[in-house]
Amino acid sequence: MSTSTAPTSSDAPDLRVGVIGLGFAGTTHLDAFTALPGATVVALSGQEPARLAELAESRGVPETFADWEDLVARDDLDIVSIGVPNALHHPIAVVALRSGKHVFCEKPLATTADLAAEMVEAATAADRVLEVAYNHRRRADVAYLARYLAEEPIGRVYHSRASWLRRQGVPGIDSWFTNKAAAGGGPLIDLGSHVLDIALSLLGEPRVTHVSAVAYNELGRAGRGGSSGGGPVSSRSTHAFDVEDFASALLRFEDGGSLHLEASWASYSKAHEDISVELLGSEGGVRLHVDNYNTEGTVTIYRDVAGAPTIERPAVQVPAGHHQSVIAEFLDTIRAGETAGGELRFAGHHGEYALHRSRVIDAAYASAAAGHELEVPA
Repeated sequence: MSTSTAPTSSDAPDLRVGVIGLGFAGTTHLDAFTALPGATVVALSGQEPARLAELAESRGVPETFADWEDLVARDDLDIVSIGVPNALHHPIAVVALRSGKHVFCEKPLATTADLAAEMVEAATAADRVLEVAYNHRRRADVAYLARYLAEEPIGRVYHSRASWLRRQGVPGIDSWFTNKAAAGGGPLIDLGSHVLDIALSLLGEPRVTHVSAVAYNELGRAGRGGSSGGGPVSSRSTHAFDVEDFASALLRFEDGGSLHLEASWASYSKAHEDISVELLGSEGGVRLHVDNYNTEGTVTIYRDVAGAPTIERPAVQVPAGHHQSVIAEFLDTIRAGETAGGELRFAGHHGEYALHRSRVIDAAYASAAAGHELEVPA
């Protein structure tokens, strides 16, 4: 997203923001909007009274609401930020967009692609920005690889791999995360969507046409895999764990390339959190590998020099703050659109790219259930 035409905070009044959600996502959104110039959080909504009061006081938010409907009904808001369980993304976003507000939404867009499509339709009809918190593509090492691939092409990229794997890390084994109606799925929609986003962005947004997937729930249904350690943390008799704990998919692109996508919350494998995206090209290869959230040594480049294979590991520092970066881009997009002419000032920023990711994830779940490859709707 270009920021060259966006006015600075001194040129225009601050955009007024309402944040919905008091958990990790909502608090992260709140802190990012609070820290960035050009925006002021004027309202906060959540269902936990003590937490709501504490966050409002510590972040200087003047108005609070128990119900999100009351916050969205305010006519003085420019932006609604959604950081609540996945099943609430769609109803909140559609109401906010139809009332003329821009929306920043935690990923994924929605629990299903059909609901995500309704969100994009609402954003398009209202010509409001709908942005999604795919913040990991804003990491410094991912940005380095994007620049490298633009300057030093690695030929035709025929196959890629993307994975986010945990040995033990179900995010709340007895919470909404493990309920399909509330979350839409398990690690594939939670973690896999992030590395899918990184891979597709580095590849130049190829369209996924077909997917063949498998999904398993071997550990979660037995109460294993929670982040607290020490064996089972819930039992099958007291908790219904109805999402996968591991998924794997082969994606086929319209241009003939392919991507192997994997995601797990729990598996008897490497102990550390392991995030990886690798592109295999006809003239070279690149790899992003983040082991246990390391911030150094995450980029590797493979080439031939004078006929001999070489491995390069550039020094790339990865500071924190990529969640703040995606919100900064979101604000810049709004500012740029406000000064642009034309009937659709925010064309291309109605959440279309995130909808494609939702369609891919949906198709993967459907393929796993059907037991064969399926086409991804355009």
